[in-house]
Amino acid sequence: MPDPIEVRKVPLHSVTDASELTALIDAGTLSADRVIAIIGKTEGNGGVNDYTRIIADRAFREALVDAGAPADQVSRIPIVWSGGTDGVISPHATIFATVDPAEVEPTEEKRLSVGFALSEPILPEEIGRMGMVDKVAVAVQEAKERAGITDDADVHYVQTKTPLLTIDTIRDARSRGNDVVTEDTLASMDVSNGTTGLGIAKALGEVAEIRDEDIMADRSKYSAVASCSSGVELDRAQVVVVGNASGIGGRYRIGHSVMRHALDADGIWEAIADAGLDLPERPHRDDLAGRLVNVFLKCETSQDGSVLGRRNAMLDDSDVHWHRQIKAAVGGVTAQVTGDPAVFVSVSAAHQGPDGGGPVAAIVDLGEDPTGYTFSG
Repeated sequence: MPDPIEVRKVPLHSVTDASELTALIDAGTLSADRVIAIIGKTEGNGGVNDYTRIIADRAFREALVDAGAPADQVSRIPIVWSGGTDGVISPHATIFATVDPAEVEPTEEKRLSVGFALSEPILPEEIGRMGMVDKVAVAVQEAKERAGITDDADVHYVQTKTPLLTIDTIRDARSRGNDVVTEDTLASMDVSNGTTGLGIAKALGEVAEIRDEDIMADRSKYSAVASCSSGVELDRAQVVVVGNASGIGGRYRIGHSVMRHALDADGIWEAIADAGLDLPERPHRDDLAGRLVNVFLKCETSQDGSVLGRRNAMLDDSDVHWHRQIKAAVGGVTAQVTGDPAVFVSVSAAHQGPDGGGPVAAIVDLGEDPTGYTFSG
């Protein structure tokens, strides 16, 4: 049985800042050698050349080593950074760490559990094709088993980081006599994310049949729990499975739902309720009372260029890419629900939730003294 989980969200005061992680360790809230995953938002451009992800990654790994965690162990921790804090989204990190079972009140109620796995290396010619789907699916199953989750229905959030295409990797594929699905490196971000989403859907039985022709084409095939990010800093899929398991103990639970469109605040509330909070019929952020740790969303501009029947110009805008526009819009909707702009909103949601919407996961604190954010200004 995996150890219980402690999860905390901390702000980033700059792209090189890991001081709030260090403060948690110094206070004894977390142990550096028990941190198992970090998921966060950095303030870069969110594109292929967003090096803020690499800078933040280094800052957090160095902080863990400085706090006493073995360097080889820290090098293997999945740290997933999503670049781009457009609009009101605030840079932050959500830190997952195990705790000693002796320090946690045991319960047979399902509580938060986390598992991690790395896929086999993904070749550039596999991105956007079934080779990538299959490798991701195997890694998801492995991570789920490590989390002690036996029922796919108890998986509520799968965060991944996968490679995208660069000029160098495109040349590598060509040198071996292979082609790639696209030579547009920015477009390959969407392709990598979408292909990974289908890999998650395959692993969890959300989609019965997937073919090469479905990838980035049949948007009716999707995962409701996938949150896929991609970048230049790795050559395989990092997979973090977050769900609930019986007998693990702890104070945290996770739930999920989907946003059906970019303004669907109800989808966010549904995820929070699914995690275990009792909410009134028309909830308000004050009803959260510090029990919401964080929400994790993917978003995507609808392929028909509309929201709630009204046309928008995001897909036609040559000045500001739609990635940044939809992220800012959904970030604002989400912060209005949570009362906290430090929300994980990531773009490029092909095959992750319904077209024009996206999946939502919420982690709540059911303990006596909730640890979530409340604004007191």
